[in-house]
Amino acid sequence: MYSRIKYVIIAVAIILLATVYFIYDPSVSGNIRFPKCPFLVLTGFKCPGCGSQRAIHALLNLNFADVVKYNAMFVPAIPYLILLVIGMWKREEYPEFHNRLNSYGSCVVVFIIIIGWWLLRNIFDW
Repeated sequence: MYSRIKYVIIAVAIILLATVYFIYDPSVSGNIRFPKCPFLVLTGFKCPGCGSQRAIHALLNLNFADVVKYNAMFVPAIPYLILLVIGMWKREEYPEFHNRLNSYGSCVVVFIIIIGWWLLRNIFDW
């Protein structure tokens, strides 16, 4: 019973956030002030997630060129996150799928990709 309520609350929160990001552009100052990246503010360097808020807005408005422009790693991250959620939901039915997605090797590969993206975007100013 409680797990269903939890999933309903999560779904409602996602829908509300998606609606806010669909309507309001984080790159335009307006009524809503979206948070700035604390790493960028403190260091002047982009973190691996910088631009994700604008990328979400662009994706929800089907502007795929801007998604890549704001954060190119956002594109492969979406299917991977969807797979992680499916793996979590289907953990009982498909434990091997869940275990492979969450294995040490998978975590290392994702970590290397994130660090590589972090370095490349700051070296080449992407």
